[in-house]
Amino acid sequence: MSDINEDLWLDLDLAASNVNRAGTVLGSTIAVFTFLLFFLYPRYSSGQIDPILFQITLTTVVLTILSFSLCILFCYRIGVLKMSSVEKRASMRTGTLFWVVGTLFLVLEPALILFTIGLQVVGVVALVAWLSYTFFTLRDARRYQAYHKRLKA
Repeated sequence: MSDINEDLWLDLDLAASNVNRAGTVLGSTIAVFTFLLFFLYPRYSSGQIDPILFQITLTTVVLTILSFSLCILFCYRIGVLKMSSVEKRASMRTGTLFWVVGTLFLVLEPALILFTIGLQVVGVVALVAWLSYTFFTLRDARRYQAYHKRLKA
């Protein structure tokens, strides 16, 4: 198989894998959203939980759903649209960016939920875990970017 055809298949395989992964996480995130509405909305309506935190938590979940949906879109289009190699790589980079944003929001959700229901100590632990995850994600993103700049040079 020629290098061009091999690159095409690798791109399509990676894009399809990303669509599947993001779709699975998207389904879980929608389940969390449903859970929040079903169990916490009555407490929100009755004033038992912090209304600002509840709305921030729901907004974060909605942005997580949007990020994973856009990741799916940008990865899926690689396999179904006629695109140049440069367009495919750009679409994959955009899909990856939405994956990272969605994952950052997803890992933040437990802390927000815990703070919303008043479990401050566990919420702090979850927030520290999220900050650690964010640190490592951003550190690796810079390393990844530097690596790809060297490849292009």
